[in-house]
Amino acid sequence: MEMIFIKGGQFVMGSPETEEDRFDNERQHEVEVGDFYLGKCPVTNAEYRRFKPDHDSGGGFNDDDQPVVRVSWHDATAYADWLSRETGEDYRLPTEAEREYACRAGTTSRYCFGEDDQQLGEYAWYIENSEWVTHPVGQKKPNPWGLHDMHGNVLEWTCSAYDDDCDGPKVLRGGCWNFDASNARAANRDFSSPGDRCYFVGFRLARTIKP
Repeated sequence: MEMIFIKGGQFVMGSPETEEDRFDNERQHEVEVGDFYLGKCPVTNAEYRRFKPDHDSGGGFNDDDQPVVRVSWHDATAYADWLSRETGEDYRLPTEAEREYACRAGTTSRYCFGEDDQQLGEYAWYIENSEWVTHPVGQKKPNPWGLHDMHGNVLEWTCSAYDDDCDGPKVLRGGCWNFDASNARAANRDFSSPGDRCYFVGFRLARTIKP
């Protein structure tokens, strides 16, 4: 899979209280992120089936170049571990902070392209244009750092816990084919139990830079 180098730095994570459609769980705070690689696109069915050949994403979701869905957090982590063993690299799920930092790509607006959700259809598959199904990855415009599908297609697992309980829900980031524009914002946070498998949740991988 193609990975994009992400130069680390400091950024303000979350959304200002004045942001339209903001949720209370988007408290702003300054975060520092190190250098890392992030998948240019979400992991596809074809890529995931090299690990688990019999995986079924479901009717209408199963084409090779569609993002893999119906994978739990545990499934995604197992795939990253397998790929690490196969390649000798250090693949993993991104942290929540890394995912937002990469999505924003140096911007501070609602979306990586600005404030106007009327442009969202150029960058993302969401409820207004998806026709209730995922679409092949990489078809929409990338963000300024060359990453595709950061605001839509599928929600993506991160390695971060939603709260301080490490056995609790895991954070999901990004928009989704069956969510509206407000849920596609860069600061939007969702969560799910790590054992859940849903038609609207997939993942993309990060890769740690070795010393």
